Amino acid sequence: MNKPRWVPVVGGLGLLVFAGLLVSRADDNPASQDGEQLTVSHPECSYFGAERERFTPAMRTAGGPAARRLRALSDTTEQVTRAMVYIPPGGPTHTFDQTHQAGSIDSYIFADFKTNGITPAPITTDWEFIRRATLDLTGRIPAPDRVLAFVADTAPDKRARLVDELLAAPEWVDKWTMYFGDLLQNTVTKPSTNVNRLALGRNAFYQWIHDSMAAGKPYNQMAAELIATAGANSFQDGRINWLVGGVVGGGPAQDITDQMTANVFDTFLGIAHVNCLLCHNGRGHLDALSLWGSRTTRFQAWQLASFISHTQAQQTRDAGNALSFWSLQDRTGGFTLDYALNTTTGNRPARVAPGGCKVGQPCWYVPPQYIFNGNSPNAGEGYRAALARNVTNDFQFARAAVNYMWAQFFGRGMVDPPDTFDPARLDPNNPPPAPWTLQPSNAKLLNALATHFVEGGYNVKSLMREIANSQTYQLSSHYDGPWNAAWEPFFARKFVRRLWSEELHDAVAQSSGAFPSYTMTGFTDQGYAPVSYAMRLPDVVGGPTSDANARTFLDSFLRGNRDDQPRKQDGSILQALGLMNNPFVEARLQANGANASPLIAKNLGQSNTDLVNTLYLNVLSRYPAADEMAKSVAALSGANRTQAVQDLVWSLYNKVDFVFNY
Repeated sequence: MNKPRWVPVVGGLGLLVFAGLLVSRADDNPASQDGEQLTVSHPECSYFGAERERFTPAMRTAGGPAARRLRALSDTTEQVTRAMVYIPPGGPTHTFDQTHQAGSIDSYIFADFKTNGITPAPITTDWEFIRRATLDLTGRIPAPDRVLAFVADTAPDKRARLVDELLAAPEWVDKWTMYFGDLLQNTVTKPSTNVNRLALGRNAFYQWIHDSMAAGKPYNQMAAELIATAGANSFQDGRINWLVGGVVGGGPAQDITDQMTANVFDTFLGIAHVNCLLCHNGRGHLDALSLWGSRTTRFQAWQLASFISHTQAQQTRDAGNALSFWSLQDRTGGFTLDYALNTTTGNRPARVAPGGCKVGQPCWYVPPQYIFNGNSPNAGEGYRAALARNVTNDFQFARAAVNYMWAQFFGRGMVDPPDTFDPARLDPNNPPPAPWTLQPSNAKLLNALATHFVEGGYNVKSLMREIANSQTYQLSSHYDGPWNAAWEPFFARKFVRRLWSEELHDAVAQSSGAFPSYTMTGFTDQGYAPVSYAMRLPDVVGGPTSDANARTFLDSFLRGNRDDQPRKQDGSILQALGLMNNPFVEARLQANGANASPLIAKNLGQSNTDLVNTLYLNVLSRYPAADEMAKSVAALSGANRTQAVQDLVWSLYNKVDFVFNY
């Protein structure tokens, strides 16, 4: 029989703030902290600016800022799991000598444990697993009765059945619509380029993503549609809006073609360095970042961009001369020729044709050629259709997809950051020359998982099912004994993650039973129903319009802007203050009146012991420990019991195990 696990108490919400600042401070001016500089001949390139640490192995040394972040991540996990006052029993007994089916996730991961002398964490308890999986798959906390039924279930396949149940839930569609909205950068206006899709374009794109998730559309089909679609009205065809996100101003059409190409390779192949190559040759610029990139030329990147050279993105003006919908048309106007050289203005360095080449000669135009196989469009095939065909049939497409998804479930990718793939360092059967090493932390697993994804018809749910049913995913965040930060890439424990802002908002609403009804300008006034769950908002910017307090709460947890501010896991003082004082939370502590919290109002008549159990189960998905019960009952036994109940619920919303998924 499993015994309860006890871990020491560490300072409540203050720990959340401290742990968040610990990570944030590691990001502040990394070069000045370590004196690390990367000399390049084009310092204006953004990839050698503030984000350079994401791309260079030199910044991942033991003394570098990335290593400090790794230690901070390990420390945060240890602090948060030690702050979990009580971990109830209910998980299966775990041993480390079990065998795993050949080719499974666990067969590769546990082989790495053995090779590197790593003892993994034990399997997580049932109490932890149902909360973890429910949040990861649906963005919601589990219902109390479902928690109790799951823990009481003695069937050996109950975890697998729970995963299937969650994958079939409508809430799964909500969460992954939000995720792909982030990945595909669906928002009204992009601050970095001032591209305006307008609310109706954003809504159409949101609906297309939602419907694709609900229908189980294969991921390769989704990508192909976004790359190849053409149409006259972005308000009616949501797919048009993705390529529109690559429109940049201030230069020739080639600047737009370049950015659209860079977006294709970053989003669907996980190769951000193509954006660099569209400015200059890799040699002398990417030598420390990417073996493949260092061997690749700007001309080869132009060959990629030529697949989009026939495409025109154009915004229409209505009768009042106001901007309206976008169109994507091929081979119209001046967009009938291949990628043209000799531009001297715009956002990128001049595109120079070979010496002696004259306007109109074949050497003036770069024909399309796919960089990894040399393919060109087939006879009669549209250029973007050919690009979509080559991208989605490229094994790197599957590899990038599973790596993006792995990062969502484990906190980091096997290649991390997930869009920094080096194609020359991925094959374990053909390792790169010294001093380069294989890039993925587990190259064989990455390739095997990508193969499974392809064989499964690019089914996103099947990929998630394989991940969530693995023992690797089900390892505990609690680690007995000293943890070595160098083990972090081997996934030997669960790394806690702070909940998304939408997950926290919805957990407060769901646990209290007090659901909002938000309106959002440009959304609910365009035929969509009022929103009760933040995970159902179409965007991370501007909503909900009808409640500034809720909007402030969501923004404080760093949901980003789907452009130049990505969603972040960092902590902040504002987050702590929001949980303690924001009216969105305070309103859900009312015990009576028209706006009373159902959680409190409906359960005040229970005995103190039953009431404490009910509150913990609703908010934290677990029962209290003995000392938590004793302190809570003592507090409820005072003169003002109702106020004590409100204070107790407030304290539960401010516990670290409410804010983190562990």
